[in-house]
Amino acid sequence: MVNIKINGKDYSVAEGTTVLEAARSVGIDIPTLCYLKGVNEIGACRMCLVEVKGARALQAACVYPVSEGMEVMTNTPAVRNARKLNLELILSTHDRKCLTCVRNRNCELQALADNLGVTDIAYEGIRNEYDIDEISPSIVRDNNKCILCKRCVSTCKNVQTVAVIDAKNRGFNTEIGCAFDMPLAETPCVNCGQCITACPVGALREKSDIDRVWAALADPDKHVVVQTAPAVRAGLGEEFDMPIGTPVTGKMANALKQIGFDKVFDTDTGADLTIMEEGTEVIERIQNGGKLPVITSCSPGWVKFCEHNFPDFLDNLSSAKSPHEMFGAVLKTYYAQKQGIDPKNIVVVSIMPCTAKKFEAQRPELSNGDLQDVDIVLTTRELGRMIKQAGIDFKNIEDAPFDNPFGEATGAGVIFGATGGVMEAALRTVAEVLTGKSIENCDYTDVRGTDGIKRAEIKVGDLTLKAAVAHGLGNARKLLEAIREGKENYHFVEIMACPGGCVTGGGQPIRSAKERMDIDLKAERAKALYSEDINSQIRKSHENPVIKKLYDEFFEKPGSHKAHELLHTHYAKRENY
Repeated sequence: MVNIKINGKDYSVAEGTTVLEAARSVGIDIPTLCYLKGVNEIGACRMCLVEVKGARALQAACVYPVSEGMEVMTNTPAVRNARKLNLELILSTHDRKCLTCVRNRNCELQALADNLGVTDIAYEGIRNEYDIDEISPSIVRDNNKCILCKRCVSTCKNVQTVAVIDAKNRGFNTEIGCAFDMPLAETPCVNCGQCITACPVGALREKSDIDRVWAALADPDKHVVVQTAPAVRAGLGEEFDMPIGTPVTGKMANALKQIGFDKVFDTDTGADLTIMEEGTEVIERIQNGGKLPVITSCSPGWVKFCEHNFPDFLDNLSSAKSPHEMFGAVLKTYYAQKQGIDPKNIVVVSIMPCTAKKFEAQRPELSNGDLQDVDIVLTTRELGRMIKQAGIDFKNIEDAPFDNPFGEATGAGVIFGATGGVMEAALRTVAEVLTGKSIENCDYTDVRGTDGIKRAEIKVGDLTLKAAVAHGLGNARKLLEAIREGKENYHFVEIMACPGGCVTGGGQPIRSAKERMDIDLKAERAKALYSEDINSQIRKSHENPVIKKLYDEFFEKPGSHKAHELLHTHYAKRENY
């Protein structure tokens, strides 16, 4: 600990911390804009300026380390004037169409202008005009709103190690873009959307498909079915000012029914189906000397990352489709037959915590004939907007169940949304199939938690199953390189593109940098999923009666010829530029 003064008061704070961290630890708020804890700490925006006794100029608190005897002032006239001036200069080149911006009322720049008392635009100067990049099916880039904070750049480069965007040009002409002025869609961008959740303003957003859904709902010839991913229930409440990590499963199902969907299903059922197919694949490869490790393929951002960067691991990828794609295939075959509906008239809408799912839904590999398994993907944020557009009082709406014939899912399905969840769900089934015994304690806690890479050895009968879990593509890269070099060996590997897994996907509610300093979003949202799991009557995918019936009546058995036709796919190498 070191002794310092902040605004004339004595404090003891941890050595090695910055002035920003020290001030926040004692309840003193210093404004930030470019700062994102652990991701972007560059002092570029100059909003966190403070006076440090003895220093010749104001200092950026986010990068200035504390030292013994330091005296800091955070609220002097010079500090306030400097912050306000810097903010006014940022606003002078910003596209200020706030009322029509997707980030209206959830914008860190807007909040700062309010807090610092900016009531007029002091500087009206020349602004650069940029074309909007909206070719990608997942992400829209609008540099007219960019404030050059570089939070998106640091996230893409340092967290995800994708590095397809960076600052270009110099001075007034500086902009964030891709090499050779290419649109995002023509780069190795994996569509994960982590850049969107890092952006403090509206310079990055998901490509909205809300109007397509409203149009489908209004078409009397269409049977519109919606499915919701497990992580959505852990985040949707935040769009309505509910506490982080509040599970809203029943409210969400009821809201979707009130919006007008013909059927409301749970993607957890698709997750249970995925476990049956993927688990069978793991068992067969272990028993028959197949390609190991088996690597999960539920995360489309990870799959595209693998296609670009690790094509030598494509044979390791499970051929099982992701849960919502599997479910879409079931809805347009088994469900269509049972209901007597022409599959061409079924519109499958997936509500996902993920922007990469929008790209995934368009992949030709995920179709049956001329019909895509899934027609439209909305993010959690888009669903929140639809609920508001429909005038539904979400906070006070009553709970409702999901619809039959897929009304039941298991606790194994729901934990898919958290890092380690797919691994744990698979282990619950694989362990019982390999041993032929019912295992009472099905909590595999070694694969839980928020460590970037988790390793576990699980005793399954005579086999010691070696497993690894990585979340965030930077961690995935480290793990795969270790496997490639022969330093580590596993039977089964789970990889999720987004740090924390789906609960903190690129389509989830956006929280400010200030909130992210104090709250571990991935841990808080995961709690909602594990609470549902522990309270579930059925916690193992192979015990789901809906899944049993599906195999009895349609697929025959996991890994059957029909299952491979509809529930499995393939992937191919993609070029890096």
